[in-house]
Amino acid sequence: MHQNLIAMHHISKRFPGVQALKDVSFSLEKGEIHALLGENGAGKSTLIKVLTGVETCDEGTIHLEGKPIAAKTPQEAQRLGISTVYQEVNLCPNLSVTENLFIGRERKRHGLIDWEYATNASQQLLKMFNLDIDVSLPLSRYSVAIQQMVAIARAVDISAKVLILDEPTSSLSTVEVQELFKIMRMLKERGMGIMFVTHFLDQVYGICDTITILRNGEFVGTYPTSSLSRLQLVGKMIGKEYIEMNATPSSCPKETFDKKALVELHGASSNQIKNIHLSLEKGEVMGFGGLLGSGRSETARMLFGADQLTEGTLMLAGREVHLHHTLDAIRNGIAFCPEDRKSDGIIGELSIRENIILALQAKRGVFTMLSRSEADRIALHYIQALQIKTPSPDQLIKNLSGGNQQKVILARALATNPELLILDEPTRGIDVGTKAEIQKMVRLLAEEGMALVFISSEIDEMLRCCNHMVIMRDKQQVGELVGSEITEAAIMECIAGGAQ
Repeated sequence: MHQNLIAMHHISKRFPGVQALKDVSFSLEKGEIHALLGENGAGKSTLIKVLTGVETCDEGTIHLEGKPIAAKTPQEAQRLGISTVYQEVNLCPNLSVTENLFIGRERKRHGLIDWEYATNASQQLLKMFNLDIDVSLPLSRYSVAIQQMVAIARAVDISAKVLILDEPTSSLSTVEVQELFKIMRMLKERGMGIMFVTHFLDQVYGICDTITILRNGEFVGTYPTSSLSRLQLVGKMIGKEYIEMNATPSSCPKETFDKKALVELHGASSNQIKNIHLSLEKGEVMGFGGLLGSGRSETARMLFGADQLTEGTLMLAGREVHLHHTLDAIRNGIAFCPEDRKSDGIIGELSIRENIILALQAKRGVFTMLSRSEADRIALHYIQALQIKTPSPDQLIKNLSGGNQQKVILARALATNPELLILDEPTRGIDVGTKAEIQKMVRLLAEEGMALVFISSEIDEMLRCCNHMVIMRDKQQVGELVGSEITEAAIMECIAGGAQ
C-alpha cells in the first residue's frame, strides 16, 4: 500500500522579476527513489529550497506523513526528518570524520564531549555503508567519494525519513556510483523516501522508480520510470515532442574556407570529461548539443585552457599546443564568452571600456600597455558595431542591461582578433531583439572565416546557427551531425541514446 511521505501541492515562488515556480506539485512515497529532473532554470533547486526551509513559498501546501509543515530553516527541516546532501560536500574537511558526523549533536558526559561514544557510534554508522575507515582522521584525507558517503551517513542518521540527493554523483567514478546505488537501495528497503536530482539519464533509469519533470518553473508531469522512454523524457524536459520534429533542417550552410582543420581534439580528456574527438574548420559553427550537465561547458573550458587536458591532444592549425592557462589560449587565437556573465564575465566595478580591452591587454602583456586613445578607439568601435546602448564608454558595466552586458563580453572576445570564438549560452536571459542580433553576428563571423563553438539549451537556436554538431551525454561525446543531418529529431535521438 502506497504511503506518502512528502506531498507538495500547487507550490508557487516568485523572486523579483522571476517566477521561479508556478503551481508545482511533487509527492514522495516511503520506499521510493524519485527523480526530479529539468533543464537549467526549471525550478528544481527552488523546489528543494522550499521543502528544506531555505525559501518560503508564496502559495501552496506541504505535508509530511499527512501533517502540514512549513519549515523556516534547514535545521527545522532536519528536525522534521528531511535532510539534503549536495553536489559539493558541505562538511568541514579540517575536522575528523567523527566530528563531521556528530557536530552540533554531541553527547556529553560530566560536562565534556563523550568522544569514546562518538567514535564508536561513527564506526557503527559507517558499517551500514560498508565503510571501514579511521574515523579519527581529518575528512580531507579521504576521497571525494568517501566524503560523499560520510555526508549521506550524517544525513541518514539525522533524518531517517526523507533524503534529498542533489547531483551527488557528479564527482564520482562509475564504481563509486554503483556503491552509492547499493546504499540508496538499502535505504529504500528500510522505507526511506529519496529525492534524486541528476543530469545522468543512465542513472535515472538504473535506480529510480518515478520521474517528475519541471520546465521553466512549471510542473510537466510525474511518470513511472518504466513507462517513459528516454526520447520521451528528453522531449518533455526541453519542451519538444518527437512527433513535432521529423525533419527540421539546419538553416546554416557550411562555407569551406580551408579544408585543413583549424582546431582538432584527439582523445581529449580532463577531470570532467573524457575521450573527445572533433575537427573544426574555418567558417564552421560547431554546436555542442546535450542536456545541462552533459559536458558541453566542460569541453568548452578545456578548449580555452580553463580546464587542463589529462589525456589526448589539442591541435591548432596542424600543430600540437599545450594550454596551461587561459592566457595561453588567448595568445593562440582563442576567445571565450562564459556561460555565467555575472560571475565569470563582467567586472561590475569597471567601465565598459575597461571591460572591453581587458583580454586584449592581457594578450599584449603588462609591458605593452594600451594607450587611452587606443582603448577609446577600440571601445567606441565595438559599441557602435554591436549597438551597445550606453551614454559613454565610461559607464560602469554593472549599470547596463543583461543584453548589453553580453554584448560587452562579446566585444572583449572580438577585440583579441581570435581565430576560434567559443560562445557558451551567449543568449541566455536576454531579450528577443538582442538574441536575434547575436545569432546574426555568429553567422556573419562564420561567413568571414572565423571558426566558432556555439552552446545553447535551445535547439531552435542551434539549428539556426550551427552547421556541425557534437552531441554530449553523461560527460562523453555520443554523436556527431553535419549539414543536413542536423535536425531536431536527430539531435534528440543522440541525446536520448537512440532509445525510442
